[in-house]
Amino acid sequence: MVVEMELSRIIIQENSDQQFIFLKERGGERTFPIVIGIHEAIAIDRRLKGIPTPRPLTHELLYRVIEQLGGRLERVVINDIRDHTFYALLVIRRGAELIEVDARPSDAIALGVVDNTPILVAEHVLDEVV
Repeated sequence: MVVEMELSRIIIQENSDQQFIFLKERGGERTFPIVIGIHEAIAIDRRLKGIPTPRPLTHELLYRVIEQLGGRLERVVINDIRDHTFYALLVIRRGAELIEVDARPSDAIALGVVDNTPILVAEHVLDEVV
């Protein structure tokens, strides 16, 4: 079982290598942080604020590649946590085919904010972190 989440907050600390994004359960109270890198945090923050870049960032580029190959990012799924490390999948639809691609949650979320893609988290992950 998976739970739909939303990106509720980004904390960027320019003097630190560790940045935080917080996911919150849609229609619920559960929330948890994920530690991410500065580049992913800035990419997510810029996109959410609508700040354009002169050239596509890596996540925007990948999004365009998926589209040009006839796909659409359908959802981001944070599907596991092992040794305090989160794991995620990009679920891409191309016609009737679903393609799952292993990804870091920070990259998956950065890619997902390009088009407000749903973020889902496995219930067992929530049980462990909340």
